Amino acid sequence: MPTGVIINAASVLFGGLLGGFLDDKFSEQFKNDITLIFGVCSMGMGIYSIAPMKYMPAVIFALVIGTGIGLWMHLGQWINKGAMEMQKPISKLFPNTKTEMSHEDFINTLVTVIVLFCASGTGIYGSLDNGMTGDTTILISKSVLDFFTAAIFACNLGYVVSIIAIPQFILFYILFLLAKFIFPLTNPNMILDFKACGGFLMLATGFRMVKLKMFPIADMIPAMVIIMPLSWIWANWFLPLL
Repeated sequence: MPTGVIINAASVLFGGLLGGFLDDKFSEQFKNDITLIFGVCSMGMGIYSIAPMKYMPAVIFALVIGTGIGLWMHLGQWINKGAMEMQKPISKLFPNTKTEMSHEDFINTLVTVIVLFCASGTGIYGSLDNGMTGDTTILISKSVLDFFTAAIFACNLGYVVSIIAIPQFILFYILFLLAKFIFPLTNPNMILDFKACGGFLMLATGFRMVKLKMFPIADMIPAMVIIMPLSWIWANWFLPLL
């Protein structure tokens, strides 16, 4: 059962409904300060996942090469374009009712929210981890953050935020199913390095949330694809030579 995926999608759905109901009851100061706490929590989750890392050289190599691949492919730009296409039917279903927001600001913010919930490194890592090991820790922890984040965004955008739960669930469930085929090809050390690589993405996400450094999270995603093969190669080809 994709328990973590379901809980995560439900957190966005109900968080968006709550924020739409509360409307603009929260001050900008409150929204900014609570976002800083979200960032610290993301950093803590990242450090927790990095700690059991088995082969550090393989993880570092995957992050550098994977990010290089993402930048070369302009993956971040493609994800933003996909979010732009995704927002069109959503914004038609729930048009901008916030008179203080321009249509352009509404669309730009909605695209940002779609990327945040549907293409985050934490969500991708958590879905794969849930599918491979059955561990829902990352996705449930992310769900707590997503619930409040969706509520905060929905105060500005309205109930449209809750609809993002649908494409988020579809994408994460596909990753969950793919993980079922990947897991038999792995070993415990590869899983630990995979978790560590995801931890670095969560750490970078935390830095972005507190606006300390805007890491290219979307472009770092290919690292999650190549980390396990590199972990196996390091253990079986390079370590025997050292």
